[in-house]
Order: sequence, then structure tokens, then C-alpha cells
Amino acid sequence: MQTFVLVVHIILAVMMIVLILVQHGKGADAGASFGGGGAATVFGASGSGNFLTRLTAVLTALFFVTSLTLAVFAKKQTTNAYSLNAISSAPTVPAKVNETSPIVPKSGE
Repeated sequence: MQTFVLVVHIILAVMMIVLILVQHGKGADAGASFGGGGAATVFGASGSGNFLTRLTAVLTALFFVTSLTLAVFAKKQTTNAYSLNAISSAPTVPAKVNETSPIVPKSGE
């Protein structure tokens, strides 16, 4: 599931970049009046701005949702990694008790 969301996230990012670069700025209309010739578009004179603006808003909202989803996945992954449940409970073996003390000499010496 995380891989699917990541792929959708990357595709949305690339689509947003392309869509934003296709749009023309507010100052582009002034250049067209001096013989720029770029006023004719595929969607019509006024329809292109509205359509592209709405499509950008939809892609941005979807990008935001996928970002939050990936953040939730990452949080769950780190929580599981640092929880005490992840540590396997192996049986503990008590340490071997040393019979002789280093201070007291052994008997028979």
C-alpha cells in the first residue's frame, strides 16, 4: 500500500510541475497585445485559465492527501521499530557465580 501511495505521489508531483509550467502568468496578456501571438490556446481565450487553475487545485489537494498518508505510514513504521514489542524476549541465563574471592586466598596454598 505504501509503494502504491508513493508512486501516485510522484506522478502527482510531476503532473503538477508540468501543469504549472504550461500556465501563463498575469503579465503574459500584456505581451500578446504587442504582437506576441500567444493569445490563442486550445481551451479558448478565457477557458484555459479557469480549467488549468481548477486542475492545479485538484492535483494540489491530492498531493496534500498523499503527503499526509505517507507521513502516517512513516510514523507507524518508526513507532513499531522503537517499541518494546519489537524486542524478542529470549530466555535469560544467570551469570556464573565465581566461587572464590580474589581477596581471600585459596585453602591449601
